[in-house]
Amino acid sequence: MSRLNTNANIDNVDDFYQRLTDLSLNLKTEEVMVRHAKLILLLSNHIGDNQVLNEAIDIVQDTKRDKES
Repeated sequence: MSRLNTNANIDNVDDFYQRLTDLSLNLKTEEVMVRHAKLILLLSNHIGDNQVLNEAIDIVQDTKRDKES
């Protein structure tokens, strides 16, 4: 049974976050949303585990957790 890893797990995290931020530069809101959706679908396909993906969705939807962060 897989679990979502929420611990820091990205090499060169600053470089990754910069690339992620740059992905949205100089774009209209709709274009940003399309790029983000494509990235989410690509990474979801790579993960390929519905239990992990559903856990991620549950975390994102948990507004109480967002307020505590």
